[in-house]
Amino acid sequence: MHVRTRMTKDPVTISKQTTVADALELMRKHNIRRLPVLENNKLVGIVTDRDLSAVSPSPATTLSVFEINYLLAKMKIKDVLPKNQKVFTISPDAFIEEAALIMREHKVGALPVVEKDKLVGIITETNIFDAFIDLLGVKEQGCRIDIEVIDEPGVLANVTQIIKNDGANISRVNVFREEGKTYLVIRLTTFYGEPIIKTLEEHGYKIITYKSYNDFQ
Repeated sequence: MHVRTRMTKDPVTISKQTTVADALELMRKHNIRRLPVLENNKLVGIVTDRDLSAVSPSPATTLSVFEINYLLAKMKIKDVLPKNQKVFTISPDAFIEEAALIMREHKVGALPVVEKDKLVGIITETNIFDAFIDLLGVKEQGCRIDIEVIDEPGVLANVTQIIKNDGANISRVNVFREEGKTYLVIRLTTFYGEPIIKTLEEHGYKIITYKSYNDFQ
C-alpha cells in the first residue's frame, strides 16, 4: 500500500502572507487541523491549529471581540511560523508503513507529500488509522481466528492449506510477535469458523481467539 493511495490530494494551502484569521477560517471551513505553507509553489513550512491557538488571545482576555479580530487580521503566518522549522515530507511512492514510522519517530501528526519538489498531497494520522483498519479487514464480513504457531518455514503454508481443504476463503493474513510468541491472525469470508477451528486443533494448532463478524459491530 503506497502513500499516494491514502493521502489527501491537492490539500488546502496558505502562504506566509495569509493572516492568522484567514488560516483559522480555512481550518474551520474544511475541518482540518494543518495547513502547508507555500512560497513560490514550494513547501516552506506547515502550521497546525495548535500553532495558531498559541498566538490567539486567551478566552480570559479583557480584549473585545473587535480587538481580537483586528489582531488576528493583522497577524501574518510569517509571524507565527516556527523559525528554522524542519518539515518532514514523504514521497507518494513510499509505503504507508514508512509514513507511519516517520510520524511516530518525529512525533508529528501529518506529512506533506512531495513529488519533484511539488506538494501533491498530505497524509495524516487519520489516513494511517484508516489504512490499518483496512489491512486488518475489520469492516469486512466474516470471522477472525488468532492462532499461536511455531515461527518456522512452512507454517503459514500449512495453515492456509488446512483452511483451503475446508473450503473457506481467506481475506486477510497478518503475523504478530509478542513476548517471544508468534501469532497468525486470519480473517475468513465465512461467518462460521467453528469447523475450521476444530480441524486446526486436530492438526495441533492452538487457537487463541475466535470472533465472528458481528463481534466487530
